[in-house]
Amino acid sequence: MTFFETYFFYTNTMKTILITGGTGLLGMRISFLLKEKGFTVRHLSRTENLNAIYPAYKWDLNAQTIDPKALDEVDGIIHLAGAGIADSRWTKSRKKAILDSRINSSKLLTKALKERADQPKVFVACSAVGYYGNRKDTILDEKASPGTCFMSDVCVKWEQSVEGIRSIGIRTPIIRVGIVLSTKGGALPKLNMTYPLRVGSYFGNGQQYYPWIHLDDICQIFIKALLNDKMVGIYNGTAPSPVTNKQLAQAISKAHHQKTLLVPAPSFAAKTLLGEMSAVVLNSTRAIPKALQEMQHTFQFSDLIPALEDLFKRKL
Repeated sequence: MTFFETYFFYTNTMKTILITGGTGLLGMRISFLLKEKGFTVRHLSRTENLNAIYPAYKWDLNAQTIDPKALDEVDGIIHLAGAGIADSRWTKSRKKAILDSRINSSKLLTKALKERADQPKVFVACSAVGYYGNRKDTILDEKASPGTCFMSDVCVKWEQSVEGIRSIGIRTPIIRVGIVLSTKGGALPKLNMTYPLRVGSYFGNGQQYYPWIHLDDICQIFIKALLNDKMVGIYNGTAPSPVTNKQLAQAISKAHHQKTLLVPAPSFAAKTLLGEMSAVVLNSTRAIPKALQEMQHTFQFSDLIPALEDLFKRKL
């Protein structure tokens, strides 16, 4: 542990953490890191499995029910649940699932917590830098206004959905997560797919900004938000140095220590293949973690190439 982590672990009474969306990329890594530090970790799931490494208690978003035992003696909640943004084309029904899974899960947790005398000390909520929409090269800190696209609308409503938690008196920091880099999921495996053939690509002119962050850095931000009573409000969960799509493609090549032919993929091709979901790869969001920087937060990986080298080396 770092000095910061050791200090907060031994001076904080928080020991039992409940995670929603615990089987996703972020949820599994946060669960592992918390368990490694001695915390008891529970998950909420559509299927009960109390004998799992992280005991899973059942909840049902459609029926708006939750096993009350899931919340017994819970000191903190990390709320990551939500249908995958880029898992499939944004049909009308898929867009509804993306929004409803976030709103309904927050609604259920708010209702369950309001009915309890014993409540957690903190509720760390997830949002995304999609909040800002397509803003070209404008530098975006946490005070920037929301965009006007579908994902911006989702993020605004997502953040509003946890206001009920805050109104109870529970500390409710919100992390706007950037593009999480990991070899185990998310964008990187797709972007990295052709590099063994020494061919890479970027979308359009490649000048759109991608607010990346190393998997372990974003997990540590969530853990810090859990333990640090001073963390309230909104935090951009991104590395301090966002890069363009083309710079990311070049960095992947350098991290592999090889020469790579970079081939642009036309914007119209992305729009044809992905439809409205093409915004995920074509939008430019130059978000920076100003609120964390003002707290003197230390990132393990502030620069992209060392971050990629670490991920490839550890297969993380």
